[in-house]
Amino acid sequence: MATSWAAPPPGYPYAQGQGGAQPPHPPQSTAVAVTPVSNGVGNPYVIVTPASASPSTCQFRTAPNMADAAVARLAQGTKVYAEGGHDRVFTQAFGVVPGEQLRKAYACYLSTSSGPVIGTLYISTARLAFCSDSPISYHAPAVAVAGAAPAHPPEAIYKATTFFIASVVLPLNQVKSVNPSASMTNRGERYIQIMTTDNHEFWFMGFVSYDKALKNLYEALQRRA
Repeated sequence: MATSWAAPPPGYPYAQGQGGAQPPHPPQSTAVAVTPVSNGVGNPYVIVTPASASPSTCQFRTAPNMADAAVARLAQGTKVYAEGGHDRVFTQAFGVVPGEQLRKAYACYLSTSSGPVIGTLYISTARLAFCSDSPISYHAPAVAVAGAAPAHPPEAIYKATTFFIASVVLPLNQVKSVNPSASMTNRGERYIQIMTTDNHEFWFMGFVSYDKALKNLYEALQRRA
């Protein structure tokens, strides 16, 4: 488990942690485990919803980069316009908490055990929530087909593919800290680590507006009841 860094005030340099130490960056061991059976298993904040998809709509994973995030932001804008605005999209995806108001939404990636997943991070007065933009494919472990000749493994082995939407919902009263971070080798690669009070962590990256996202996350924690 990575060290927990207390949330610095707005304007705090992203490349420094407490006492000037190097802030954390997303190790694979802390990536969120996301599979079709992830719901509440080891991480109560992860929600997996079955979905149907074709190869053309399946989530494409790649290393986070500004171009992909910018395209995702355009796609997000199109979806938001078609579905009636950010508030309606957020409500459809995550339901309603009494008195809750959506403040901001950012296209970004979530670090998962299967690789970075692109989606939208929502900041409301009650929750932080992320939802993947399109279905994610999951290949079940390979199994041998009954009666198939063992001499021809390519014909005898198949993988069942399922599709799902991955979501993360973090009540603000369960968020312990929001921490800026950057790659040691490429300072252009910037991350945001969110830690919960029960020591679950989530890494987000690929923001088009990194500084604004970080500022609004800090403000969300400062304004919570």
